[in-house]
Amino acid sequence: MPIRRSVQLFLSVPVIVAVMVTSGCRSRSAKSGLIPVRLQTDWYPQPEHGGFYMAQAKGYYQQEGLDVTILPGGPYTVPAQVVSTGGAEFAMGSSDHTLEAVSNGLPLLAVAATMQHDPQAIMVHENSPVKRFEDLNGHTVALQPGSTWFKYLVKRYRLDRVREVPATFTIANFLTDPNYIQQIFVTSEPFFARKAGAPVRTFLISDTGFDPYRVLVTTGPYAKSHPDVVAKFVRASLRGWRDYLRDPADAHAVIQRLNPAMNPELMAFSHDTLVNGHFVDGQSGAEIGKFDPARWAATHQQLTDLKVIDKPIDPATAYTLEFLPK
Repeated sequence: MPIRRSVQLFLSVPVIVAVMVTSGCRSRSAKSGLIPVRLQTDWYPQPEHGGFYMAQAKGYYQQEGLDVTILPGGPYTVPAQVVSTGGAEFAMGSSDHTLEAVSNGLPLLAVAATMQHDPQAIMVHENSPVKRFEDLNGHTVALQPGSTWFKYLVKRYRLDRVREVPATFTIANFLTDPNYIQQIFVTSEPFFARKAGAPVRTFLISDTGFDPYRVLVTTGPYAKSHPDVVAKFVRASLRGWRDYLRDPADAHAVIQRLNPAMNPELMAFSHDTLVNGHFVDGQSGAEIGKFDPARWAATHQQLTDLKVIDKPIDPATAYTLEFLPK
């Protein structure tokens, strides 16, 4: 599970109420003729989920005959487990975790990319002596324990003297310690650091060559039994993401109502970062949702080399191109 922003650590009452209300709609969906579908997100409502909330706000799911409930995640939510055990039809994830899960016997199947590149990074103070990933040797990094990307960094850059400490889901330590280095999302923590008067620099993990997708997953059996539902959900979601990149207003209104910690200034920062960094649509601007089999194969090889995957698989069994735009 990736580390997420500290400002959203507290689940607000509106979020809890929203979950109760939307969950209660499932019985009414059958009466309305809409197919009930649940999406398990990886965190509380935030701009990184913008395409899904946009599709919901604009009625794209309903136009496809779906009644979609978006289930908020949190620091202890494991979306892959939720969807694997039938707690949701779809979930947010990443291609590296999906490959690992499939290798371990979970019936996951990635059906679309929600982000072409992961906004995960490390953050240092502007005056830090760390200028490159190689410079991390001899330093301590606060991160989510067991992070695969960190294992990759240690091996690639031969970081035999780097130390790790558990992430705290806050930038409080960063603000008081000029030598502090931590795992972040470029869509979030730099905003809070700069607001607090701390100039920072960031290093995207994807720039190292470890570049998994952020993905939308279901299970293989569900996709086989309900290909029409999967196709409709993917089509409406990608339509929502295209709209979100152009104008996020409708999605942000929903997100702020569900999670008041998401103020307009923060959401604008997150949206601008997603757009300017081409995290969702890729450098060509036309890659929303798409997969490159070569990248899946490369990630699988990296995980095998790191011994994160003990039982190599055919990476093509972890994803499908069936539901993607042609």
